Amino acid sequence: MKLTKNFASDNHAGTHPEIMKALGRANTGYSLAYGDDEYTASAVRKIREHLGADVDVYFVFIGTAANVLGLKAITESFHAIICPETAHINVDECGALEKFTGCKLVTVPTVDGKLTPKQLAGKLQEIGNPHHNQPKVISISQSTEYGTVYTPDEVKALADFAHQHELYLHMDGARIANAAAGLNCTLGEVSIASGVDVLSLGGTKNGLMFGEAVVFSNRELGKNFKYFRKQGLQLMSKMRFLAVQFEALLTHDLWLRNARHANEMAQLLAHELATIPQIKITQKVESDGVFAIIPPQYIPAIQAKYEFGVWNEATSEVRLMTSFDIEESDVLDLVRVIKDCIR
Repeated sequence: MKLTKNFASDNHAGTHPEIMKALGRANTGYSLAYGDDEYTASAVRKIREHLGADVDVYFVFIGTAANVLGLKAITESFHAIICPETAHINVDECGALEKFTGCKLVTVPTVDGKLTPKQLAGKLQEIGNPHHNQPKVISISQSTEYGTVYTPDEVKALADFAHQHELYLHMDGARIANAAAGLNCTLGEVSIASGVDVLSLGGTKNGLMFGEAVVFSNRELGKNFKYFRKQGLQLMSKMRFLAVQFEALLTHDLWLRNARHANEMAQLLAHELATIPQIKITQKVESDGVFAIIPPQYIPAIQAKYEFGVWNEATSEVRLMTSFDIEESDVLDLVRVIKDCIR
């Protein structure tokens, strides 16, 4: 059965046509394996254009691997990683972080998915105490699991706090393109340039068929990553097919066009939903996600026409995600379905 467009996840969208063309270009002739090819070298150069000349770049298949292996490279098993309680590494990665790093996750409740230095001060009291895991990393998501974003100043404040206490700042950038587009900033300004030490640079949610990148702010931090990547089953033999996608995404602003369009569709959806008295928007719409409370008796009928997720069953809060190929007509038809069901 062919699935229609839906609002459950930006992962449900297909591969952008320009990425498909890039894959076709890479599928000619022979090329060295395991990343020793011209496509990978070109993609790394392209990422450095966006994030800084000194960054260290490694490609992996999936976001969970990018997060887990990136964090493994900068921690020991006795360390603790501080993150929002809604963080992907805490909720949606099946304990992979704890299994492969041995680290303890220390979670912080938030109302919007974002951390502040004030919230973190009380989490550092056990530094030096051998009976407790030692805080080593603050991990944030850009954009957050609630679709909110950190401004460069907010990222810098967290980075300064982390570095003052000899901690690292990690960023899960699965949707970093949407955050940068929403803030009208560069990818670097919302991450590495503001003090992030390790970035999971997302691609799949922004039009790639597969692939993420782990970016270290300097090469010393990533010096052992090539070994962790191999042990973690993430060293792709035909790396050119992963790398060429990033090259295309970061050329001629494809990343920005895709993200900006998805964000605009989320803004349109939020604007239309706000006109329905029975629905309440719960979070600022700053990227490609709309969070709203829909009375539970209406949700099954709406989901029969358009798939989306219930984020919090207790409050009947739902998550509606847009993507690069959602069109205005799709948004307006979803709103029509919702109005018909609620009427």
